[in-house]
Amino acid sequence: MKILVLNGPNLNMLGIREKNIYGNDTYEDLVNLVQKIAKENHIEVEVYQSNHEGALVDRIQQAYFDGTEGIVINPAAYTHTSVAILDALKAVSLPAVEVHLSDVSQREDFRQISYAGKACVKTIMGKGFLGYQEGMLFLLEMADRKGE
Repeated sequence: MKILVLNGPNLNMLGIREKNIYGNDTYEDLVNLVQKIAKENHIEVEVYQSNHEGALVDRIQQAYFDGTEGIVINPAAYTHTSVAILDALKAVSLPAVEVHLSDVSQREDFRQISYAGKACVKTIMGKGFLGYQEGMLFLLEMADRKGE
């Protein structure tokens, strides 16, 4: 199985930004964990991060053509603002899991809407880096069920 792990704005600043919310682990730590999970589960994985909405949309569209079978996406701040990311996810029709490090349901009012989540088969929040593992394994399980 081939999975794209897509990360939105400011996730490259993990370990630096708002440690009281996101902790001390770095973006590099996250990438290493995702790659470890992929290796252990025989998943081909690409991890991509951008602070630019259009670059994220472009990468989602590219996934349709490059053999990607599922997407784990943390749209970060674009969760609450980007109809473009929603439309890109809908356009490619690949199973996608939305992941958030913090429990956004317990945060500010403006974080209560998720546009990207409307195109996702599952949302995982508040589990830190382990949410990525849960999302990847969920997609793997979905693919296994589909193949039976």
